[in-house]
Amino acid sequence: MPPLLDFKDIQEKLSTQFRPWQRSFQFWVRAADIYTGYKVFQLRVSLVKDEEKQEAMWEGQHELAAEKIYAMCSDLGGFFLKIAQIIGKPDLAPAAWVRRLVTLYDRAPATPFDAVKLVLEKELGRSIEDIFERFDVEPLGSASIAQVHRARLKGDKSDVVVKVQHPGVQDLMMTDIHNLQAFALYMQKTDIKFDLFSVTKEMEKQIGYEFDFTREANAMERIRQFLYENNKTSPVLVPRVLKDMVSRRAVVMEYMDGIPILNLGDEIAKRGINPGGKIAAAAKQNILKSLTLAYGQMILKSGFFHADPHPGNILICKGSKVALLDYGQVKDLPDKLRLGYANLVLAIADGDPIRAAESYRELGIDTLSKCENEMQEFFRLAQTMFDTKLPPGVAMLQPFSEDSSIKKISVETFPEELYSVLRTVHLLRGLSVGLGINYSCAEQWRPIAEEALYLAGRLKDTDLKTKRRRQIFFRRLL
Repeated sequence: MPPLLDFKDIQEKLSTQFRPWQRSFQFWVRAADIYTGYKVFQLRVSLVKDEEKQEAMWEGQHELAAEKIYAMCSDLGGFFLKIAQIIGKPDLAPAAWVRRLVTLYDRAPATPFDAVKLVLEKELGRSIEDIFERFDVEPLGSASIAQVHRARLKGDKSDVVVKVQHPGVQDLMMTDIHNLQAFALYMQKTDIKFDLFSVTKEMEKQIGYEFDFTREANAMERIRQFLYENNKTSPVLVPRVLKDMVSRRAVVMEYMDGIPILNLGDEIAKRGINPGGKIAAAAKQNILKSLTLAYGQMILKSGFFHADPHPGNILICKGSKVALLDYGQVKDLPDKLRLGYANLVLAIADGDPIRAAESYRELGIDTLSKCENEMQEFFRLAQTMFDTKLPPGVAMLQPFSEDSSIKKISVETFPEELYSVLRTVHLLRGLSVGLGINYSCAEQWRPIAEEALYLAGRLKDTDLKTKRRRQIFFRRLL
């Protein structure tokens, strides 16, 4: 007798096969709705002459779009949660977007514990009961690729964090990225004169790496060792990996006790500290100083750096110490790009547009000018792209606005490998805006950039000494 058809199994297989098509359809319908909404609105607002009325109209349009973007990212999840992290920053997006999208950090749907247990036991080769004295069923947080649980190993007094990959998420995220690449190609031909496609190609490569937790564990240990060897006290805390508990889809590491940086304001208020007072300001300065120093050393001195400093990956621990989490996205810059970027840092810190233009050419960033005051506008573009301090008069990046530097000087070619540096700088800028501190990472990184160029033989000894007499190694942020 032939076996009976398992209709439930057939239904699940068909659902799995059609799910990428369903996601693609949902993305394009929603993206088209948001995009056309803005284009139609631009025509409407151009007919209004009163500036105050225009501002009110823009705020209403941003609120409407924010709800639609939030719904798309929340409903589709996966890669779109990462998109929310990238665009939901106060220096880049309208305030209405930021208020809505910031709530999506670590809000990915959690994988049920039974599925987590299966993945974990398969990866570590033993049952949970054999390894852990205690294992919290409810995750500490769930992101696009994995979720983390607090636990305690048998015979140990300290807690650990167990990171477990969501089953079947990789194929869906690749579908999402390919849709975004197609959308990026359209946008760079119509509205944003920037090589967005190269950026999305680098995103595809970096996110592909995130599915290998053995790579992440090695990166975590490498960065931890570098920071501890190059400082009397590491500027940031890096979790220690338990080396015998690492696999491609699961990793066990040291537990960091702290509060998410997004909750810092609430914690300050809870302790009865004036959020606008000197104590709060000093704490915020120390936090930003620690992050900036760590990133300056990683990018310019080592070239190997943590490339995902969004707020969900930053904890504030006792004594305002900063813990940097999640090393799935790391970048190893070739020396040519590392030194080219060091040269650009000096150009921005010195306010030197000619040197900045030379650095762009060295880095392989090709631009096309469409304005009369080319050098001034070009330097403004360099500041906007690669410094945390926004140029005078710029409160946030507005790529659709006619006054935007990207409208006046289009970025025709952008090296894929530089995307991680660009994103890191923009995430640091978002943090600084959120903390209420406007500062220049280029000025703070100047001594590190000088040292990198000097060691590579690109700065003379006399130049280095003369410049170092005129500055403190790490200037105050305010």
